[in-house]
Amino acid sequence: MNKIEASYYPGLYETAVALTSTHSSREILRNLVEKTAKTIGAKGCALIMLSPDKKRLFHVTAYGLSEEHIKKGPILADRGITDAMDGKVVATLKATENGHIHSRQEAAREGIASILSVPMKLKDKVVGVIRVYTAEPYKFSDDDIYFANAVASLAAIALKNARFYTAIQQSSQKVKKELHEITSLLNS
Repeated sequence: MNKIEASYYPGLYETAVALTSTHSSREILRNLVEKTAKTIGAKGCALIMLSPDKKRLFHVTAYGLSEEHIKKGPILADRGITDAMDGKVVATLKATENGHIHSRQEAAREGIASILSVPMKLKDKVVGVIRVYTAEPYKFSDDDIYFANAVASLAAIALKNARFYTAIQQSSQKVKKELHEITSLLNS
């Protein structure tokens, strides 16, 4: 049995199942990054989103990274981030030695050796990045990249579904309020 059959298919299945397990988008996305890291055999994984004003990047959720690393402040747009925001996949073999990585010292403190950055798209617009981190230098395979791309697509679907669910909840509350007001007027 090869790695795809032993790890990626079950990992993708478990990731897809996680999408339907709860309405909490935060929990769904947390499951996605955890499954991604575990399936690839990585130290950690993070989902980084572009702010609505498209000026800042922020961690939405992460797995396998310290709170200090996650909350270190604004995310600097290194080459992996900027190229991923342009729709490209970027694999960095030695993050602590790569001049395109702005926070090389932070990567070293966190124990990050290699980084895979994969764009997350909604309707052909990049809205975020999934980053996979390894503790040892690691050359990401085509299968790793394909799997991470699939997870990025699932994450985008999860976000879209969460937005629909929130909109439906808000519409439902509005209708209930209006019905209550109408009923109150009719009963007076």
